[in-house]
Amino acid sequence: MADKLVTIAQYADSIEASLAQQLLADFGIKAVLVGQHAADVYPAIAATELQVLESQAEQARQILESAGKQEQ
Repeated sequence: MADKLVTIAQYADSIEASLAQQLLADFGIKAVLVGQHAADVYPAIAATELQVLESQAEQARQILESAGKQEQ
């Protein structure tokens, strides 16, 4: 059974989302950003979602929380 992507954080600022994505990559967790361009154009109504594989979600949340980079 394939792992699905789950949203672990949302960011109003796409730069912050990219920094969080890179932080996870530094720990070997591949993450994708969803809605990044919409959030850049419509920041008041859209957010960039940070998604990871469900099997890595808890580890990713812990990494972000310990780095103070999670915003939800």
